[in-house]
Amino acid sequence: MLLGLGAALTAAALYGVAAVLQATGARSVDRASGLDPRVMLRILRQPAAAGALALMLCGFLLHLAAVRLVPLFLAQAGIAVSLVVTAVLAVVRFGERLSRTEWAAVIAVLAGLILLSASAGDVGEGGAGRIPWALLASVVAIGALAWPATRSRGPVSTAALGLLAGFGYAIVGIAARLLPDFQLLHLLRAPATYALLVGGSLAFFLYSLALQRGAVTLATTPMIVTQTVTPSAVGVGLLGDGVRPGWAIAAGIGFVVTVAAASALVRFEGAHQGQPATAPPHPTNG
Repeated sequence: MLLGLGAALTAAALYGVAAVLQATGARSVDRASGLDPRVMLRILRQPAAAGALALMLCGFLLHLAAVRLVPLFLAQAGIAVSLVVTAVLAVVRFGERLSRTEWAAVIAVLAGLILLSASAGDVGEGGAGRIPWALLASVVAIGALAWPATRSRGPVSTAALGLLAGFGYAIVGIAARLLPDFQLLHLLRAPATYALLVGGSLAFFLYSLALQRGAVTLATTPMIVTQTVTPSAVGVGLLGDGVRPGWAIAAGIGFVVTVAAASALVRFEGAHQGQPATAPPHPTNG
């Protein structure tokens, strides 16, 4: 349990740094309407975005270990702490101070995690069944829904793209749990492998587009909540993740407190990352 939670928290630290770098790289590139893959290539040419991708890949390896060692709801709640990391980095980089309310949110996140850690039971042994195929179908649905969301540049577009990116990252978390043993031939045959790769790539792309269009607040809030809640529900409802006897209420409270407090911190992140106007005045195509 401690090893899995430690892996999740370390991954969260890497994801928190990556979010700042990804926003920097995405806003250094001209925005485009539609799902143009060339935009992603231009973004990845930016050193900040390339660094973000490298950190996210390292974080994913730790995330993979976490989802296989602890229940999904605990692993995903741990990942939500990435918002705490981003908030603290904003204090250091921008010289701003957290308000009392925001420090209270940081403490609430940690308190929620303590409750979750204490209430987490055994990792479920439920079979994957058709879940991997449902994940692949969901990736297609996310792509279809993302197309109209990219046609506008208002706040609705930003929130919608963040929400869809969250579903993409949720697929990554679920698929990571469903991977077979790590023999290459088995991985190549497993639909969960392809759901993970395509879902993660699409989520990174959509989150980058969201960061181009609006405030980090608006892009990140729906993403972090969706990528936390969705795998947690699947883990408990379909994969048999357990809660210690008598601790169901504590687990529910801990989960809600962690997600709510982490989401509140996004407002702080967005305030210092700024609105789209804070993007470099002379965007380049890389």
